[in-house]
Amino acid sequence: MGKVIDVMSLYPKDMNIYGDSGNVLVVLRRLALYGFEPRLHAYNQGDDWPEQVDLILGGGGQDTGQAKITDDLFRRADRLRDLAAGGTPMLMICGMFQLFGEYFETVGGERLDGIGVLGAYTVGQEHRMIGNLVEHSDDFGDIIGYENHSGQTFLREGTLPLGRVDHDGTGNNGEDHTEGARVGNVIGTYMHGSLLPKNPKIADHLIRTAVINRYGEFEPDQTSEQMFELARLDALAEEARKVAATRPR
Repeated sequence: MGKVIDVMSLYPKDMNIYGDSGNVLVVLRRLALYGFEPRLHAYNQGDDWPEQVDLILGGGGQDTGQAKITDDLFRRADRLRDLAAGGTPMLMICGMFQLFGEYFETVGGERLDGIGVLGAYTVGQEHRMIGNLVEHSDDFGDIIGYENHSGQTFLREGTLPLGRVDHDGTGNNGEDHTEGARVGNVIGTYMHGSLLPKNPKIADHLIRTAVINRYGEFEPDQTSEQMFELARLDALAEEARKVAATRPR
């Protein structure tokens, strides 16, 4: 039996659109192929918080989904902020990206507070930014995904973007060519797709960070079959990336 890594899927009932549950499946599969024992905790509002959390994944949701989870999210905000400050790797997509920021101001001027893990704020707009997207990052190379959001997100000074986009009208706000945000080991992004199947470098970054945090080192214990399967998945991801990168927006 391999070393256990506890993975949390945050609010999967309400924050899981555009295939974001695929991110959870990828992390669990790759952990197992590296020889670890992934233990999944699907955390929904009102659930008990698990004793151990090594990695957290959150997906996108409609406005109704965001509204449903807000009260519970604020009850768990201190714990999430402490985990983030302690270096726990997290990936937050779209709606959860917004909620992990400082606030969301609606088109009508209503302000909805976030939990402030990421130095970012979002302002609603009538125009929707939607379509295939390639962004460029220093740590992960080109990131391939699909954005679909109307909120414009702006980063505070000192908050790094996940990557940069080439064209106006895309990315966080359509203006400054940033996409996503990174603070410590927390990543926020608008990239659906789902993101991780086509971007295994990000998946492995999250996994490696979680394992090192818990066990002090990253030493996979793999069979030859597991190594072969991981290489096969990486080759499939590369082919999928090539196709996705050529799709029109």
